[in-house]
This record gives sequence, structure tokens and C-alpha cells, in this order.
Amino acid sequence: MLPCLHAMHDTIAAISTPFGEGAIALLRISGARAISIADEIFQGKTKPSQCEPRLQQFGKIFDNTTVIDDVLITLFRAPASYTGEDIVEIACHGGILVTRRILQLLLAHGARSAEPGEFTQRAFLNGKMDLTQAEAVMDLIRAQTDLALRAATEQLEGRLGEKIRALREQLLGLLAHVEAFIDFPDEDIDPDTGAALQKKLGEVREGIALLLRTADHGKILREGVRTVIYGAPNVGKSSLLNALLGYERAIVSDTPGTTRDTIEEVINLRGIPLRLVDTAGMRDSGDHIERQGIERARGQVEKADLALRVADATQPGSITPHAQARREILILNKTDLGELPSWTGAEAVRISCKTGEGMEQLAEAIFQRVMGGNIATADASIAINTRHQSCLQKAEQYCTAAKRAIEENLSAEFIAIELRAALESVGEVVGKVDSEELLGVIFSTFCIGK
Repeated sequence: MLPCLHAMHDTIAAISTPFGEGAIALLRISGARAISIADEIFQGKTKPSQCEPRLQQFGKIFDNTTVIDDVLITLFRAPASYTGEDIVEIACHGGILVTRRILQLLLAHGARSAEPGEFTQRAFLNGKMDLTQAEAVMDLIRAQTDLALRAATEQLEGRLGEKIRALREQLLGLLAHVEAFIDFPDEDIDPDTGAALQKKLGEVREGIALLLRTADHGKILREGVRTVIYGAPNVGKSSLLNALLGYERAIVSDTPGTTRDTIEEVINLRGIPLRLVDTAGMRDSGDHIERQGIERARGQVEKADLALRVADATQPGSITPHAQARREILILNKTDLGELPSWTGAEAVRISCKTGEGMEQLAEAIFQRVMGGNIATADASIAINTRHQSCLQKAEQYCTAAKRAIEENLSAEFIAIELRAALESVGEVVGKVDSEELLGVIFSTFCIGK
């Protein structure tokens, strides 16, 4: 949980690189006392307080008379820093003990351990970025594909923030127009003015709708597509998992019931992260352990974003679509051994895990099913997250209510109430709200040191 906003005046410190052994580790200090603390523990040709900003200085970190490590320090003076405060970055050797010793020394000299996301929270509070850009920092760290990376980078550069600010300006203009009529009741809204108001409100609603249409895309990029591989025993489910991964992850055997639990791995398919889940073969079994695996398999299929139903092309089978057919792809495996006439006309992707035949067609089928054929990989600059979606859905509802109020010739006060609520909801996307609880929820998901 992030500290209260009054604690933002503390000087904070944290290890900003992953904990463990490595060549280099980085520690950060941010706040009013960052530079003076560095002066107290660092010895080099120049004291940190006298260093040129953004120029690295070599020296040693001392605990009284004991040398802890040779380091490089870099000074960033407010407001030209990540947080908007004075920042000192210490690059030391990447051992567990040495980084911990330096952090303890910083705390002993008056700094406080930073909470998760506190550096980025300060950047937001000090006006260095809006809330969408702050969230993009974590998206950037967690990106698993080039597509997700590009979307996070463009959001960090402010693409989504620009769209939101444009919507806010349009709503502000509409609200100012309506409130002018409230302040001057003798000036009735004539039909032409009412029509113009509807037209401008329609433009706002369309802008919100365009952003809302990117929500599914954003979910895919951030969370991946939960893709469950299922079917009868010995149809090649584990072979398919291995083929998609490009290495032997699951045991492949002719013995039915080899896979008794789920196996999960993530792959990058044309920029889409797929969370592949291999499951136990579905059949009637007297084995207690295998039955548990089969029940888990059924549960995984129910929760799947996409189901890959694998069947053996050389064995009789049903081509009847399942209940989840809309999010299911039928795959006929072992086509190198032939295909029974009963499969003729089946809408399926035909592959051979043994020879690799049809795997490219399967990749295309998965891509088209996931992306719906509507989202080009080149247009990944805006992809809203669940929080943005909730805010924009509320704004859309308020705009619809304002439209209805205009059509029903209600008084300007009713229209203004709906427009003001829509403005507040849109503002929540970029952080134009005074809610400590909201900030706590968002930044608590960050890693410490960021």
C-alpha cells in the first residue's frame, strides 16, 4: 500500500534493478535530501552536490571509514528528473550483499524505503506524466511481444493522453456553452443551436466509442490469450504444444493418459502473447488421478479465451460444433497418415505435428480468430486497459443521457449535469481526479524502485 500523500515529502531510496547477482545494480534516491545524503556517503574528486547534472562521477561509497564499493553516481536536479525531484542514481557492482549494504546505508542517513511504484507516483504528482503514461511504464516492463512493447511505448509518449485531452476540451466547450444559457436564461436555445449541440456531442460520443473499441486489443496485449489445447487421448495435444513452442516441453507417448495435469507456457505468435495450456485427454477413466486431470481440463476449456480442439484425422470423430464454437478452432492432426471420409467437409485446420505441415495455416487461423481480422498490427498505438474502459463507459452513458435530455427538450440544467459527469469520467483516465485511493490501487501494482 502506498504511503499517504503527505509522506511524499520524504526522501526515498530503493534498489531499482532485479534483486540477485549481476554485473551492475542501480539504486535510486529521490527527494529534498537526496543530494545531501549522497554527499555524506560518497567520496570522489567532486562531491555530488558540486557535480554537473547527468555526468557520471566515479568514487567510493563509505560507511564511516569502511569502503563498501566502487561506484558511479549520476545527479539529476529538480525539476529535470524522472520524479521532478532531486535524484541521485548509484551504479554499483550487482551482488546481493553490496546492494543491500548500500541501501541500508542510505536508510541510516535519513532516506525511507520506497514503496512499489512510488518513484512513478511522484512523477505523476509532480506533473511529469499523466496517469496513462504512468500505467504505460508498467506495461513497458511487462511487455512480452513487440506489439505490446510498441503499444506501451506510444502510450508512454502520450498518444492516449492526447486523445483524452482532446475529448475533455470538446466536453468543456459543450459544458461552457450549456452553462452560458443557464447564466443567461433569457437566451433560449434555438433549434439551430440545439442541432449544433447534438452534432458536437455526437463527435464526442464517436471519439469515446473509438477508444472503447481498442479495449479487447489492450487486454490481449497486456494479459495474453488463454489458449487451451484439448481433445481425446493420443490425438497429438502434447505434440501440438511442443510444435508451437519449438522445443520438447511435454512428454509425448502412445500410452493414453500420459498428461494428467495442465501444462502452461507462453509463446509469441505474430506479436500476440498466447498462454498455451495443454490438458489431459478427455475420456471415461477408472483412474482417480486421471479423472482429476480430466475435470481440470474441462474447467480450463470453460475459462479459455480460445480453445484448440485437436482430433486424429485417421480416427472417426464428430464435426458437430461445441458450445464454445465461436472461440474454438478444430484441428485435424496426423494428416500425413491420411484422413477418414467422415472428416470430409469439416471446417478445420489440417496439420501434421510430425512433419510440420499446416502449422503456418494454424498460426494464421489463430491470429485471425483472436484479432477478428479487424486490427492491423501496424495500428497498435492505442490500446486502453480495463480501468480506462470503465471510465470511458461511464462517460459514454452520461453523454447518451445528455443527448436524450436535448432530444426531450429538458432544461439546460439537466444537460449540464450529464455533461459535467461525462467530463469527470473522462478526466479520471488521465488522473484529473482527487482520489488518493485510486492512486494507491494503480501504483501498488508496480515493482519497487520504479
